[in-house]
Amino acid sequence: MKQKTLKNSFSVSGKGLHTGLNITATFLPAPENHGYKIQRVDLEGQPVIEALAENVVETSRGTVIADGDVRISTIEHAMAALYAAEIDNCLIQVNAPEMPILDGSAAVYAEEIERCGLEEQNAEREYYLIKSKIEIHDEETGSSIVVLPDDEFSINTLISFDSPILNNQFASLDDLHDFKKEIAGARTFVFVREVEPLVKNNLIKGGDLDNAIVIYDQKTSQTELDRLADLLNVPHKHVDELGYINNKPLEFENEPARHKLLDILGDIALVGKPIKGRIIATRPGHKINNQFARLIRKEVRRQDIQCPAYNPNKEPLMDVNRIRQLLPHRYPFLLVDKIIEMGTRHIVGVKNVSGNEPFFQGHFPAEPVMPGVLLVEAMAQTGGLLVLSAVDEPERYSTYFMKIDNVKFRQKVVPGDTVIFHLSLMTEVRRGCAYMKGYAFVGERIVTEAEFMAQIIKNK
Repeated sequence: MKQKTLKNSFSVSGKGLHTGLNITATFLPAPENHGYKIQRVDLEGQPVIEALAENVVETSRGTVIADGDVRISTIEHAMAALYAAEIDNCLIQVNAPEMPILDGSAAVYAEEIERCGLEEQNAEREYYLIKSKIEIHDEETGSSIVVLPDDEFSINTLISFDSPILNNQFASLDDLHDFKKEIAGARTFVFVREVEPLVKNNLIKGGDLDNAIVIYDQKTSQTELDRLADLLNVPHKHVDELGYINNKPLEFENEPARHKLLDILGDIALVGKPIKGRIIATRPGHKINNQFARLIRKEVRRQDIQCPAYNPNKEPLMDVNRIRQLLPHRYPFLLVDKIIEMGTRHIVGVKNVSGNEPFFQGHFPAEPVMPGVLLVEAMAQTGGLLVLSAVDEPERYSTYFMKIDNVKFRQKVVPGDTVIFHLSLMTEVRRGCAYMKGYAFVGERIVTEAEFMAQIIKNK
């Protein structure tokens, strides 16, 4: 899949939940590999903050990112809408220290994104694949996130409160395309008993019954309710029974659980890559959401690229017989056994290293090690198959090295290893020349990397 950005820009305006300021946020298309960035146009120099998990500085009543003294809060609803729309690159310009709360949901963002439309870009979309079970627990809050391997992305959310009104609720999202209909309209919520502490902490200056669900779950006097209404500067509301206090009815019976799911989407958007996996969240909150996003970000930063998924039971795109038809190499120099994945700009190949390989007889025979130059050659052969796939009658062409740069050997390859090669084009193929970046993996570790320039030449 290709990266995407907005086809056109759009703006939304409204008050800030915590500051009460009138705020305008403008969403702009952005170039490939830009990611999500937020620009404070109200400050000198118009500083930009990258919307990444490691830049989160506060999670108590929303997600706050910062770069030095520059902060922007309540970003999660906008981030969720961008992530669910599968937008990879967007610049958001905002004229205040927080995003507008609007109606307390992501509905307006989702509607505007749909109205603007998306534009496909040339760069490939990179996913973070969940390959093994991940568990995160917060003993203090009882929150947990469990993430399981899956070919697609989905979330199951369970919330639980010590409340007769909002006890246990469940929500799920199995397809991001259902976000606008099923999740985007779910509003943020607060308990009446939480209002006064929030006001005393100089928060929710812009909170009202139009942008939040207020849950009345502990009987109190009308005088006390009126006093809290005055603190919020909202009209008095007479409440005779426990329940939800709103100007607008609930969008969904389980709206609070759906909103918590929305928050998870917004917080994992800060990973910087879309995820493939199944998330099971119990009593989630911004704190544990960010802990999970930081964990994945650590892995993303640890190495440039994740090892491709390899299922040996799956039929390859090219077996060794097809590879022999395309490449002139033969024993003992055909170093690719099969191709398991290929796009317009990348290819993934496999080499099973046997103790019977002829080079082990002379290359450290007492402790066999595959020669580094042959790993580079195997990567080049894999990349050659990618380049040849773009020409008519590929059997009539060969690829030749012109240049090899930035070669690194990080780990030995020994008999019994299965080496996965990932090659991707760094530029467009021009005048028969291709510039590629290659990685070789054993397990999850990069063993070799290099950059290649190769030329396609018609066979005589």
